[in-house]
Amino acid sequence: MTTFESKKVINASPETVYNFLSDFNNHRQLMPDSVQNWASTFNEASFSIQNMVQLSLKIDERVENKTINIIAVDNPPFSIQLNWNLADENSSTAVTFTINAELNMMMKLVASGPLQKLADHETESLTDLMGQ
Repeated sequence: MTTFESKKVINASPETVYNFLSDFNNHRQLMPDSVQNWASTFNEASFSIQNMVQLSLKIDERVENKTINIIAVDNPPFSIQLNWNLADENSSTAVTFTINAELNMMMKLVASGPLQKLADHETESLTDLMGQ
């Protein structure tokens, strides 16, 4: 498993951040421009990443104000899990977004840069949206 991680402190309560992240309909706002054909419900999303891959994801587990775990469904090109972890930090929220991907050596060469950029972009977008 290869891990990509991005951390931010957001000037919002864990409850506010959790309520936003727990609804997949809100995640489109976190995605970079290379994400296309976005479709979502409260629990699932599907999209394509320009010139790379089509992904379908679902929220696998929610722990109120703490974690949101997301898994790939419908035969992804590689196993991938996304995890949002929230921690209360004196009226702010420490957010850690982790992408775990099962990449062979060739995929690691191709996908490592874009996956780290995706992790960083999502936490940066979340920070911007929450009025940091």
